[in-house]
Amino acid sequence: MKALFLAGGNGTRLHPLTESVPKPMVPIMNKPLIERTMVDLKKFGITDIVISNCYKPYYMKKYFGDGKKLGLNIQYVVEDYPLGTGGAIKNTESHFDDTFVIFNSDILFDVDIKKMLDFHKSRHALITIAVTEVEDPTVYGVIDVDQMDYAVSFKEKPKLEDVSSNFINAGIYIFEPEVFRQIPAETVVSLEREVFPKILDNGGKIAVYKNGGYWMDIGTPEKYMQAHKDIMNKKGTLFNSYFNKRNVIIGENVSIHPKAVIEGSVFIGDNVKIGANVYISNSVIGNNVTINPECKVIDSILWDDVNIGRDAKLYSTIVLSGSNIARNSVFSKTIITSKENQSIAI
Repeated sequence: MKALFLAGGNGTRLHPLTESVPKPMVPIMNKPLIERTMVDLKKFGITDIVISNCYKPYYMKKYFGDGKKLGLNIQYVVEDYPLGTGGAIKNTESHFDDTFVIFNSDILFDVDIKKMLDFHKSRHALITIAVTEVEDPTVYGVIDVDQMDYAVSFKEKPKLEDVSSNFINAGIYIFEPEVFRQIPAETVVSLEREVFPKILDNGGKIAVYKNGGYWMDIGTPEKYMQAHKDIMNKKGTLFNSYFNKRNVIIGENVSIHPKAVIEGSVFIGDNVKIGANVYISNSVIGNNVTINPECKVIDSILWDDVNIGRDAKLYSTIVLSGSNIARNSVFSKTIITSKENQSIAI
């Protein structure tokens, strides 16, 4: 079985995190989100992967190459211009001749793909869509479901008065290759607004898999922060739940001063220097980071190649790669970029 990752979006809502990297490449616990998802698929026997991208396509190809270093076989399909979710899938048609699974590349999830595939086969459907239940579905694609777990209708970002279901499209699909015939080539096409309704109108079956596991759309800085908190709080089995037994994960070549204090769940990357009287709690520290003496880093995420000046204080803050935080600085609920150390409120 092959997997297709839809990675063409610009990630506008996630700015400024996505100004220099595509959204699927933002780090989750120090590694790109899409890398963690792809590697996790190996436990289901999925190693053949196609990435469809448009925004900064060179970035992923340079980072992953052919995927062999991860035990994967990765191929790339690049859009000349954004084709929408349906158009992007159609653009990869030559790579698939059997049942395959599709993922939006900006989601963090805990779904058993084998169980979903078994469900798909039992329903004899052209498509199976994984759904998750949310309190406010008005900002998502809502799916009405019958008693046999088949889709009845689709509503994209409905008004509150039009909401008839709290099940939303989780961005995980299983497709039969016959679906390609129902998507026009070289055309901007939406899965939710065009392809799915067309299949239902033509009498095709779309099954709905009520996963019930963890799911998060990493679409905004707030959700990006929340995803890390959820991993630290051991929700689901995300990436083998790093913090099941050890609250602190330490990489290679890490120097921690004896007078530094580390509490709560803390993930520390490689080549990190932590000075005297530093206090770190519930935070992620990237690779090649220096935290000078007297600093506090609480509920924060530091990307790679960051320097935190002496006596600086960071609370619920994201520091992007290459940033240099001045000594005695205090930031709370802020995103700090390397571009003249610009700070933006979360």
